[in-house]
Amino acid sequence: MLFHPMDILIFIAFGLSMWASFRVRSTFNRWAEVRATSGMTGYDAARRMLDAGGLYDVAIEAVPGTLSDHYDPVHRVVRLSEPVYYESSISAISVACHEIGHAIQHKEHYPMLVARHKIFPVVNFASGVAPILLIIGMLLSMANLVLIGIIFFSVAVAFQLITLPVEFDASNRARKLMLSYGFVTREEEHGVAKVLNAAALTYVAAALISLLQLLKFVMIFANNRD
Repeated sequence: MLFHPMDILIFIAFGLSMWASFRVRSTFNRWAEVRATSGMTGYDAARRMLDAGGLYDVAIEAVPGTLSDHYDPVHRVVRLSEPVYYESSISAISVACHEIGHAIQHKEHYPMLVARHKIFPVVNFASGVAPILLIIGMLLSMANLVLIGIIFFSVAVAFQLITLPVEFDASNRARKLMLSYGFVTREEEHGVAKVLNAAALTYVAAALISLLQLLKFVMIFANNRD
């Protein structure tokens, strides 16, 4: 089947994803022009938040690129893109503190983060194998192969769904701590929310696309079984 009714929703979700990507970059750029009253750089805010949480052993590194920021739980390193590491804008300290939120989650064994780390190795394998199994299974009308592909694809979808609360929790931690530590003022917190909410939308869009694709495969499998 070349076209499935679910493709309409998937197409809409892809549109949302593209809009979310544009939104996060435009929002970041908008608030990258607004200097934080505290004058702290992304590195300064990240280091102080780590130290305040007793995470003295977590290093911070500058990496090339834009919005390439992430926390590496294996090597216990927060990697900040250069515009975030060196700048003292609302965008810079918002993104930096969000990544520290993940480091704090790691320290406190936040359940959803623990679950994401545990299934990550399986996801790498499943996400690569699932499309192959689904395509071959559908072309050869092998229902069992399609079912196995769906199961593998479900693991990848579960990973993205688990990622949502992890990201939202990291942002909530960042916003609260930034205010309590005086990194931003009450007025500036509005900008922080804009930056972090825009970033969160990209994860929502990605999860929605994967979930709709999974439902499509399940519906095709069910119809072929009838």
